[in-house]
Amino acid sequence: MNSVASERSWLFDPSLLKLVHQCRRLIQSEFGVKLHLNEDHLEEHLAEYAGKTRSQHLVHTWEALKQRVPELSQISADQPAAKTYRGQPIANDDDVKVRNGEPGEEEARPRKKQVIYRGQVVG
Repeated sequence: MNSVASERSWLFDPSLLKLVHQCRRLIQSEFGVKLHLNEDHLEEHLAEYAGKTRSQHLVHTWEALKQRVPELSQISADQPAAKTYRGQPIANDDDVKVRNGEPGEEEARPRKKQVIYRGQVVG
């Protein structure tokens, strides 16, 4: 038996498998990411998405799974991941300030594209 299968022997319990499937469904509906049971780092992905979610149902399901499987309690998202929306990174407040050219920040970059409104060049 390979090491991954021996580490995931808890997946053979139908009640635990039901919780994992519930987590996978909630992650797919919220983030649009389909996790597979045969992925190498399934536990880490579940923990990562449970940490980023806004769904209390996913948080409760993940916590119930962690209580039933002691090995999962050791897995945690140590570093806060960059905020994402449907897999794409979201700009943080510092990036927005630089782009808007707020006082005390770098100057705003000039437009590279010429804007034409009703036949006249604008700005």
